[in-house]
Amino acid sequence: MADLIEQRDKGLYCAVGDFWIDPWEPVEHAVITHAHSDHAKAGHRRYLTMADGVELLRLRLGSDITVRGAAYGEGIDINGVQVSLHPAGHMLGSAQVRVEHKGQVAGVSGDYKVRPDPTCPTFEPVPCNLFISEATFALPIYRWADSSEVFAEINAWWRGNQAVGKTSVLFTYALGKAQRVLAEIDNSIGPIFAHGALMRYEAAYTAAGVRQPPLTYCEASAVRAQNGAALVMAPPSALGTPWMRKLGKVSTAFASGWMTVRGRRRQRGVDRGFILSDHADWNGLIEAITATGAEKVLLTHGYSAALARWLREMKGIDAATLVTRYGDEDDDADGSPERAAS
Repeated sequence: MADLIEQRDKGLYCAVGDFWIDPWEPVEHAVITHAHSDHAKAGHRRYLTMADGVELLRLRLGSDITVRGAAYGEGIDINGVQVSLHPAGHMLGSAQVRVEHKGQVAGVSGDYKVRPDPTCPTFEPVPCNLFISEATFALPIYRWADSSEVFAEINAWWRGNQAVGKTSVLFTYALGKAQRVLAEIDNSIGPIFAHGALMRYEAAYTAAGVRQPPLTYCEASAVRAQNGAALVMAPPSALGTPWMRKLGKVSTAFASGWMTVRGRRRQRGVDRGFILSDHADWNGLIEAITATGAEKVLLTHGYSAALARWLREMKGIDAATLVTRYGDEDDDADGSPERAAS
């Protein structure tokens, strides 16, 4: 029997339902797991996404797109195929896609993490026969500490910079990661300023009920007037630009799962690296995949070959890899490709 979801030239396709999931090129009907640019492309005629992700999709792709927002778990019939969206825990509006037809069930994870995040519902396993999973951090070296430990480090770094009169500049991806940092950081330490790339998403998050601290648009003169007390949130694309040089004396840091590898921090040219990811680590991937009960697993992005081999040898699961066009993008000014620096 052919798989309910298959990979074609434009991405993942459900032939019996005639719809695509996170397609790479314009199609008639696209189901979108979340608003990051490696998953949500412009040009589709119709979009289906999670309700909390609709405004983010419009901000990224244009207010004139035709998009339907669904509640988590809501059953939607697409040409006789039952489709529903389920929490992925990656960012606001992120979803796994469950597809069912004639007793066959496929799950497409999109991007996900299994640990709680105050900006979105926590990941829920989707029982299925076929599971298509990301594998961004699918090596045993990637094991995340509890986020409370990471934020204690970030808060201490900010306070330490204040003591020596340096503005703290923290680079995060503008959509998803930035809002998570803002929701968990200790904003009593000092004022927080944000680059415009981050500010454009704040209204959508607060409208969805996500707690965010007071935030001020970043103007260099206002930051310098704080004499090192401030935290500035900025996308990685701002590093080394004239905008940065206007801020005065700074200490820089980057929040990413890739900071596990010291060489990545040197490549970034920042003072500190904080290991914080919105993707599942090695243990999280195995936990999530096992919980689905899937007999067949297809893996995409990152270290998919390594995880496929482990699943075959250690779990006896029929596991293979899929090729994607967007496995390791460069950084994006609006922070959309979380894969590049989760």
